[in-house]
Amino acid sequence: MELLLNLVIYLPLLGIAGILALRNDKATKWISLVATSATFLLSLPLLFSFDIANSGAVQYLTEGSNIMNGLDIKYLIGLDGLSLLLFMLTTLMGPIVILSSWDSVKKHLAGYYSMLLLLQTASMGVFASLDLIVFYVFFELSLIPMYFLIGIWGGKNRIHATVKFFVYTLVGSLVMLVGLIYTGYDAGAAIEGYKFTTDWRFLSGDGYHIGLVEQTYLFLSFALAFCIKVPLFPFHTWLPYAHTEAPTAGSVVLAAIMLKMGTYGLLRICLPLFPNAFVEFAPYLATLAVIGIIYGALVAMVQKDVKKLVAYSSVSHLGFVVLGLFAFNTIAVQGALIQMINHGLSTGALFLIVGMIYDRTHTREIKDYGGIAKVVPVFAVMFMIATLASIGLPGLNGFIGEFLILNGTFSSEVLPQNAFVVFAALGVILAAVYMLWMYQRVIFGPIKHEENKKLVDLNAREIGLLIPLVIFMVWIGIRPTDFTQYSEVQVQELLESSNEKRVAIQQSANSEELPQWASNLYDVTDELVSKIENQ
Repeated sequence: MELLLNLVIYLPLLGIAGILALRNDKATKWISLVATSATFLLSLPLLFSFDIANSGAVQYLTEGSNIMNGLDIKYLIGLDGLSLLLFMLTTLMGPIVILSSWDSVKKHLAGYYSMLLLLQTASMGVFASLDLIVFYVFFELSLIPMYFLIGIWGGKNRIHATVKFFVYTLVGSLVMLVGLIYTGYDAGAAIEGYKFTTDWRFLSGDGYHIGLVEQTYLFLSFALAFCIKVPLFPFHTWLPYAHTEAPTAGSVVLAAIMLKMGTYGLLRICLPLFPNAFVEFAPYLATLAVIGIIYGALVAMVQKDVKKLVAYSSVSHLGFVVLGLFAFNTIAVQGALIQMINHGLSTGALFLIVGMIYDRTHTREIKDYGGIAKVVPVFAVMFMIATLASIGLPGLNGFIGEFLILNGTFSSEVLPQNAFVVFAALGVILAAVYMLWMYQRVIFGPIKHEENKKLVDLNAREIGLLIPLVIFMVWIGIRPTDFTQYSEVQVQELLESSNEKRVAIQQSANSEELPQWASNLYDVTDELVSKIENQ
């Protein structure tokens, strides 16, 4: 299985080699489809063979040799409860994004499909990496194909969108790199025979503790990069431009996969490595998440461009994920994990649907539609299902994630104010308003434009793209435990071990001299330590 995991990750690169060797447009499409389909099919045994009862342990582990004496940096990949479903979502979306571009992209096909394949490998690498340097390499590698996808195959304002996307994400990544290097040397001093290590297993374990002062700076350096990637308010401004200008496949991958790298990084790295800072900054980041939920919903409500409306809905929906992570309990974190998957399915489907209607009308203005349910009924049904899933209708996937997050946040000891739940719930109401209002204006009413009477309904290829996503929307909505079971054990273990680590660090800090700001921030007192131990 270890060999199979590596094959799945790098199989898209073989597709790139085939594309570059043949240099034929028709062959390029089929090679890309075969490569991504094979990647998905080969990933299924990884899911079926996964030991759910032991999901807290890394499975299918591949551990390479250190790249240099004294530096514990090595090729280290595997899957566990935190990464399995995100990894599988990445393989599932591969053939879907290839087929979504089948007739819509006409120029530089070899380059276009090569970038999509490279992006899939980079995304799978992020979710499978267990060495922070390897994680960082894949994390940065994902920027390159998205840069070209937007910059070459994007809309008329693609250059502005590309530069903004690249500058925002690169700045955050460089700040994270500084924190990563410091963490590596600090951890290396705790291992005999090494002066540098980025092995996640050691860094997240009980044997390595980071002082409160260092934790603060390191947490902020990593969290900045991940919050930009999410993106969390107020770092969100690059996202609507990138989504609007990107080709349909680029928007789908960005929404379904790349944005999850930020929330995944917060859970995978920030929580176990910097538990004290994670908890102390939780109310502040949860506040930004709630602001993003409300802000994204209000801005989406006034959009005239349907694709930009869906883009702003991502800002709102991912605010729920961040809120769930910082609620710091099993229910909320489980909700955040399943909501990452839900957002990938429902918002990915919405971007596919917007792309399909754009290919027919060459406009995304809501005012240019109206009454098309009479002309394209299958399109209207698919659009309705994705819309209802996005707003969290009970029985569909979005409801499960939002319910768990709100439930967990309500009982959170880290976020004691119920105002977080109240305002987040308001975001659910606003989502129903702007999504249903948009759907009503696009689909129902009289046909306002004569050319819309000649629209062609979805063809077999387009229906085939959406059917798998619809199946999972319904499946998760009806039987969520089929999916949450993969992460439940590890989420419980992660929260327990992080809390124990937090107590140990807090106890040791109680006997140290700290700067005044650190003492105030972490409230290092005997009474607090006793309170934490009794939790």
